[in-house]
Amino acid sequence: MRQETIKIGRIVNAHGIRGEVRVQPEELEPADLTRFQTFLLDGEPVTPTANHIHKSMVLMKFPGVDDMNAALALKGRDLYIRRADAKLPEGTYFDAELLGMTVCDAADGRELGKLVRVDDYPAHKIYTVKGDREYLIPAVPGAFIQSVDLDADRMEVHVWEGMASDEN
Repeated sequence: MRQETIKIGRIVNAHGIRGEVRVQPEELEPADLTRFQTFLLDGEPVTPTANHIHKSMVLMKFPGVDDMNAALALKGRDLYIRRADAKLPEGTYFDAELLGMTVCDAADGRELGKLVRVDDYPAHKIYTVKGDREYLIPAVPGAFIQSVDLDADRMEVHVWEGMASDEN
């Protein structure tokens, strides 16, 4: 389902005494996260005055957050972006947009179930689809993923023998 906002991280702690916060990225790599100018925090747009990578985290400094106590008050809050600002390449989607999507067999159109989980592996992602059976589908366009239609909330996949988790 096409979403207007995408959760891209969570503020996990303060960093230092000058009001910076540590953001644990979700969906995007830390370097990708730093290219955005505006984020949504508690539904309100906010533009960080500093935004850089430190180890596997992104450090951000928000206006009005000038000390450690103010930064600690933000701990546990989620950070979002507007989907329109993401400008993903064609055929690339956020995991949150795919969850709950109806997955169908491209060969005969039969419904396999709903996409319930996305697992990230080094080679590619794996989609878990649950219906009458559970399917583990590699997120490889062309080989397994035939088409994705966010507006229709539908994905078509090539089902190969052995993809159902209860097959021998």
